[in-house]
Amino acid sequence: MKTFLALLFSGAISLASAQTNSVGIFKNSSDIGNPKVKGSAEYNAADQSYTLKGGGYNIWFERDEFNFLYNKIKGDFILTATFEFVGKGKNTHRKIGWMVRETTAEKSSHISATLHGDGLTVLQWRPTYGAPMKDPQYQFFADSSWYNVLQIERNGKIITMRAALPGKPFEVIGSHEMQNLSGEVLAGLFICSHDPEQMEEAKIWNVRIDKPAAEGYDPYLMGFLGCRLETMNVTDGKRMVIFEKNDRFEAPNWMPDGKKLLFNMDGLLYKIPVEGGALEKLNTGFANRNNNDHGISFDGKLLAISHQREGMPGGGSTVYVLPIEGGTPEMVTENTPSYWHGWAPNNHEVVYVAQRDGKNVYNIYRNSIKGGKEVALTNIKPGEHVDGCEYSPDGKYIYYNGNHTGSMQIWRMKADGKGREQLTKDKFNNWFPHVSPDGKWIVMISFPPEVAPNDHPSYKRVMLRIMPASGGEPKVIAYLYGGQGTINVPSWSPDSKQIAFVSNSGR
Repeated sequence: MKTFLALLFSGAISLASAQTNSVGIFKNSSDIGNPKVKGSAEYNAADQSYTLKGGGYNIWFERDEFNFLYNKIKGDFILTATFEFVGKGKNTHRKIGWMVRETTAEKSSHISATLHGDGLTVLQWRPTYGAPMKDPQYQFFADSSWYNVLQIERNGKIITMRAALPGKPFEVIGSHEMQNLSGEVLAGLFICSHDPEQMEEAKIWNVRIDKPAAEGYDPYLMGFLGCRLETMNVTDGKRMVIFEKNDRFEAPNWMPDGKKLLFNMDGLLYKIPVEGGALEKLNTGFANRNNNDHGISFDGKLLAISHQREGMPGGGSTVYVLPIEGGTPEMVTENTPSYWHGWAPNNHEVVYVAQRDGKNVYNIYRNSIKGGKEVALTNIKPGEHVDGCEYSPDGKYIYYNGNHTGSMQIWRMKADGKGREQLTKDKFNNWFPHVSPDGKWIVMISFPPEVAPNDHPSYKRVMLRIMPASGGEPKVIAYLYGGQGTINVPSWSPDSKQIAFVSNSGR
């Protein structure tokens, strides 16, 4: 398990003001340029947040003074975090953000995604050693609220900055080619007071360093990227990483007692405490090729799984049901492929998506958990696609994602398949609507417009968004690198306050 997890579960706060001291996921912490007021960095394992303090005359002209918390990184990367100044501050040009730097020398070339004390949000850079800083390519001021999420991405020599207002998608702030920053670089968090006599402070959370897959990367041929199992409070958006692995696992469910999560890995199902800890394999009998479509009945007594039967059409995915404590699965769907997605509130029926009669199209079906004659709830046209079917807790509606209007959007229909209603109408491709146990909210994963509407691939910059169950403007609650396997199944905590999901990053 990575050093990050050891720090995560230590329960301690680490402090560093000198170089080569690890702070959270960062290996180095130091002042750059010998500022008069010395800075520091703290990591709080209890909420996985960082506190930076620092002085410094500025990050400008031909040299810099600031406090830097960083790692050495090679290859492409995506750095994302939520930032907040602590206190009113003295100088409106105090700065926090992400920086990518060639060396620790005060005159080093660098580029930074910067949030100023007056709300100015900008990409700024020094192209070569000792060169004057370049005027910002773009300057943004938030009208009614501050940009609080900053992201900087390196793709070869191109550095791109994005920023987001609370609850909104990212906006591109700027992009620049940096000839000196294409090899190994120093990348991390920074703070500068813009006043040699002044100490400033910032709180930073949801800090993620992601190593993306190359364009056209095939995980089945080239190996899977690493995974993080995360939980998140949907009210404040604060996230906790509870388990990591340099391989694939997917699709966490929240167990009925609210104390453990259930997820699939290596064809099996495992439980883990919500605060992290030892894994416990769930007994699924002969079913050892389980995919990421599994979930728990409303009464908490039964588990539905999708197990791949060998030698069957379409990969052989078959829906089974077994006791929540484990046992021998009982078959629900003889025909394949069938992918479970939702329980009926009566705990006696399930809904799933399936291909039938050799047709290359998926429809939504309902069936008794005892098997029997399945009922088709949709009859879509060739070229259309539906997925992610899930009942509302009152049983009145089935929510799902469908591309009936071109892009993939969230829909709902009555439990008998009638009265289809579109709930989202935006440029994103929205998948897997999950209804909160109290019936008030939907969480979904949103893919960028350039992703094909009928596809939900791995390894993309995606968002998790929340909206009222009756419809309304979705609000972004998480920005992450993920996709397939992130949130395929119902992932709400029993009290409707948290969700669980998987994010991805290479080594």
